[in-house]
Amino acid sequence: MAQERTGVATLKGNPITLVGPELKKGDKAPDFELNKSLTETVTLKDFAGKVKLISVVPSIDTGVCDAQTRRFNEAAAALGDNIAVLTVSVDLPFAQSRWCGAAGVDKVVMLSDYKTNSFGEAYGVLIKELRLDMRSIFVLDANDTVQYVEYLSEMTEHPNYDQAIEAAKQLV
Repeated sequence: MAQERTGVATLKGNPITLVGPELKKGDKAPDFELNKSLTETVTLKDFAGKVKLISVVPSIDTGVCDAQTRRFNEAAAALGDNIAVLTVSVDLPFAQSRWCGAAGVDKVVMLSDYKTNSFGEAYGVLIKELRLDMRSIFVLDANDTVQYVEYLSEMTEHPNYDQAIEAAKQLV
C-alpha cells in the first residue's frame, strides 16, 4: 500500500489526502508511463538527455489549470529544445487535445495519468478522495534527478511560475 500524507494540502480549505512519497531536491525521479493519446504512451526515457519541467494540474478545464498550462506554454517557446515542458493531468487525452486546440497551446507536451494514476502515486500528488493529481511542479535535470519541487498546499492557488522556469533554465 502506498504511503498517504494527510494535513499537507487542501481544496478550498478542506483537507485532502495525498498518496505517495514527498519528493525532494536530489531524489532520483521515479519513472512513469503516461498516455499521450489513448494508444500512445511515454515514459521518462522518452525525454532522456533533456531537462524536464513537469507541470501537474488537477483538470485542464478549470481556471487555474488553464492559466498554469498557458503560462508554461508561453515559457516553453523561449526555453529552447533542451528543455521539455510537460503538463500532466488525469484528463482523458481527448479532452487534453480538444483544450489545446481551443487554447492554441502547442509547445507543452500534454500527458494523461488517467489509466493507472501511477504518476500521481510515484510523485506523491495523487489526491485519494478525488483520484486527481494535485497541482505541483517538478524540474528534473538531464540525468533525471529532481532539482526543483513545488507541492502546493492549496489546490486552487497558482505555483511560482518564475521560480520553476528559472530552475529549468539554470540546468541547461
